[in-house]
Amino acid sequence: MAAASEAQFVTFSLGNEIFAVPVEVVREILDHEEPFRIPHGPEYLLGLRDVRGQGVPVIDLRLRLGMSATEKTPHTRILVLDVPVDGRVLALGLVADRVYEVVPFQREQIETAPDIGIRWRSDYIAGVVRRDGGFVVIIDLARLFSDSGSALAGVTPAQQVA
Repeated sequence: MAAASEAQFVTFSLGNEIFAVPVEVVREILDHEEPFRIPHGPEYLLGLRDVRGQGVPVIDLRLRLGMSATEKTPHTRILVLDVPVDGRVLALGLVADRVYEVVPFQREQIETAPDIGIRWRSDYIAGVVRRDGGFVVIIDLARLFSDSGSALAGVTPAQQVA
């Protein structure tokens, strides 16, 4: 019965923010290596990486979420995910500043995205969990990478100050 009331998530950071994805979509976690660049791809598509004989697109999740680009450190990792989207499974590599742990969240702990009274691009948020005096944002990967979803349509990265 405990298994039905909780779900397991892999937690990781982008800057100072903590995010999570369901453990069942995580195939493996790899050290960061520069991917093979693909010309004319979206800015957040860093390129392809060979993962056990399969070309896997590597996504800078920070750019996809409208943040500044990832700066590689010794802690930078790539989460290789198998994401079910629109009846198919996408193999994606998401760049994370740091990967922390697998953690169980009780289903009743997971809150919906906050309502701030206006429309904002929160459809990629599957839920929010209060933890250690802060919050963990659970990402809805299917919405984030779906053609039909409106998640983050038109999001541009933060402007760099010259």
